[in-house]
Amino acid sequence: MTQNFKTFETVLAGRPLIIETGKMAQLAGGSCLIRYGETEVLCTATMADKPREGVDFFPLSVDYEEKLYAVGKIPGSFQRREGRASEKATLASRVIDRPIRPLFPKDMRNDVGVVATVMSVDPDCQPEIAAMIGVSVALSISEIPWDGPISGVSVGLIDGEIVINPTEAQREVSELSLTVASTDSLVAMIEAAACEVSEAKMLEAIKAAHAVNQEIVEFIKGIQKEIGKEKVEFPSNDPRPELYEAIKEFAIEDVKMALDTDDKRIRDERLKPVYEAVHAKFDEEFPEEIAKIDDCLYKLQKYIVRRWLLDEGKRVDGRGVDDIRPLSAEIDLLSRAHGSGMFTRGQTQVLTVATLGTASDAQNLDGLDNEDIKRYMHHYNFPSYSVGETRPSRGPGRREIGHGALAEKALLPVIPPVEEFPYTIRLVSEVLSSNGSTSQASICASTLALMAAGVPIKAPVAGISCGLVTEGDRFMTMVDIQGLEDFFGDMDFKVGGTKKGITAIQMDIKIHGLTFEIIEEALEKTRKARLYILDEVMLPVIAEPRKELSKYAPKMLFTKIDVEKIGDVIGKQGKVIQKICAECNCKIDVEEDGTIYITSLDINDAKRALDMIETIVNDPEVGAIYKGVVTRIMSFGAFVEIAPGKEGLVHVSHLDVKRTDKVEDVVHVGDEVIVQVLGIDEQNRINLSRRNALIEVEGLTPENTISDAPRRPAPRRDFNKSNDRRPKY
Repeated sequence: MTQNFKTFETVLAGRPLIIETGKMAQLAGGSCLIRYGETEVLCTATMADKPREGVDFFPLSVDYEEKLYAVGKIPGSFQRREGRASEKATLASRVIDRPIRPLFPKDMRNDVGVVATVMSVDPDCQPEIAAMIGVSVALSISEIPWDGPISGVSVGLIDGEIVINPTEAQREVSELSLTVASTDSLVAMIEAAACEVSEAKMLEAIKAAHAVNQEIVEFIKGIQKEIGKEKVEFPSNDPRPELYEAIKEFAIEDVKMALDTDDKRIRDERLKPVYEAVHAKFDEEFPEEIAKIDDCLYKLQKYIVRRWLLDEGKRVDGRGVDDIRPLSAEIDLLSRAHGSGMFTRGQTQVLTVATLGTASDAQNLDGLDNEDIKRYMHHYNFPSYSVGETRPSRGPGRREIGHGALAEKALLPVIPPVEEFPYTIRLVSEVLSSNGSTSQASICASTLALMAAGVPIKAPVAGISCGLVTEGDRFMTMVDIQGLEDFFGDMDFKVGGTKKGITAIQMDIKIHGLTFEIIEEALEKTRKARLYILDEVMLPVIAEPRKELSKYAPKMLFTKIDVEKIGDVIGKQGKVIQKICAECNCKIDVEEDGTIYITSLDINDAKRALDMIETIVNDPEVGAIYKGVVTRIMSFGAFVEIAPGKEGLVHVSHLDVKRTDKVEDVVHVGDEVIVQVLGIDEQNRINLSRRNALIEVEGLTPENTISDAPRRPAPRRDFNKSNDRRPKY
């Protein structure tokens, strides 16, 4: 125990929230162990002594580290140690990053590293929320310049009632999963997944979260006042005012002309000679500030775009503030894909491809919560050519993972449950061209792909973004922001949803926070735009999910059996199930609860396999007719296998419609025959009759009962058709 050890305690959503400082990680700039219930997270914040050379951005890294010992698990990897951050850990890092980043000085270039290490997890107390609060404490008590603190809470909606920091059981039944971060006066971050929640209820939930955040912010301020270090001075990276003013006077009209177009390619081409002219004039005049000249030109573009918006209501592409760029939608672009859809908004274009798989194709998860299987996945790819650049592909980064997760969140509420549609679903959104809001175009393209694939989604989902420019108390929102308005604006407020309500929100801001007035206006503008996109663009292309799957998609049947019968279906060393798969050209997945999924490209093959399984697990029905294979021949009759591992005896007297003296005169081992079940004795031995089956199915007449009157033959039945009432394969 160190002399500097201190404990601070409060209550959050009825559970103790304890901050411990001065015991762990004392060499970090700021550190604390936060205990929320039995969830414990070590949070640290450290800053480099000197600014990083040659960068034009603030180098902040935020890492949320999941340690599987926190839930008593040993990692499932070969090396049995944690590897690359999971998708959930990456998303948690982004959720923490978004509210804290705008509170750092924009001209600081010193590296800052924030690490939240999850050491113990109480399922009722989300570690992501504890980590956000702990990071806020660590930054607040450190010497790092930061205009915090912030607080964050989660919100659930259960039976119409708002619940702050819901427990695990409450989250299971909640219609809303909302995370809100706040400063002492403004909303700093919103992240939501919802089951078609109305805009009014969403705003109510945000306000409730903000009110609780204010209490925690005051609690952290108390800690900062008692033990916080003095904030250090840092060298500013802003260009000298006289350099900026000189460049502004020289180039402002040329920059205005270059920016005034709706085509990103033309804009970039127009800016090239402007940059060359500015450097030609000012490189010699300010030889020590050459690296800052591009910063001045960026700052000048930002000034022009914001002045146009605030003073003239003018957008760079000439649209009105509530106008959406030209839209188009298409489906079935790829011949062999199970479903495909492309959505284009201006120069933003996304193609989404849907693939349907079996139960075994679901993703296995190795994380801190109880979710171990994921049957719906959404992946997002952002290649360099989509923005006219050249760089090698190195796999998805945090941005790609975050955008894919946002689209996944938006569509998850409309994905049919496994009981209704027992497929694993993977969507891949390929960004073909990017000029703003590709994540929302991904939502639209994905809805098209799902409906084209025949996935019976509850309702179509569309996505749209809303931007913001502020100056003091003035603000202006605009719908469907393009890249330039995102770069130079203050907000990217993304909302996905159906006609009924919101399914996902993600808010990125560059300012300290938003007022409720701005949030309410953004919600209403995105609602109107979402309805327009659905009614005018997407639904005219495909109004509802197709009734049939692609011919290239696997066809699936499923049934549920008694768990005690699972061994009979699998067989010794898997021989029974392997035989069914080979004979029926299918794939079979058996779950621990007795659910069996049968998948094949041909639905008739799947039906034959299902009939086999039902014959194995159920006693054969007396009078039912089966197609079987002769497995053994005895002097008194032949044994016929009517399902893998299940056979019965056809006595010699029942082998044919005529008298049979020798079994081999009628059948041989390996012959396929049709048989009828005569009965099952006390020892579960099955008695079969080929004679009766031939009489009923083939309409043959036994020799010893031939009459002079003509006999009408029994109708012939096709045993490969599913509408026959009797079990068969």
